Amino acid sequence: MPEMRFHVRWPDGRQEACYSPSLVVKDFLTPGESYALDDFVEKSRTALNIASERVREKYGFACSSAMDQLARIEAAAKRQAPGGRVTVESFES
Repeated sequence: MPEMRFHVRWPDGRQEACYSPSLVVKDFLTPGESYALDDFVEKSRTALNIASERVREKYGFACSSAMDQLARIEAAAKRQAPGGRVTVESFES
């Protein structure tokens, strides 16, 4: 499967490279766009769950790396001030 990284900047200025085992993230996020914190988490959750299911369909097991990434995104979001925006800086295939 084609994997990718999506690079984000959190509201506190911290940058992070996030992993996806599938290019499906491109259907939910756009480089250069900023998203309300809750919206970013929801879009990431949807994309990473789809990506994990694609791995399950192909290999017979879910992608633990996608679920670990989702957990990191959710934890990082909880550390941000309410009302912040997350910027998707770039995609890397």
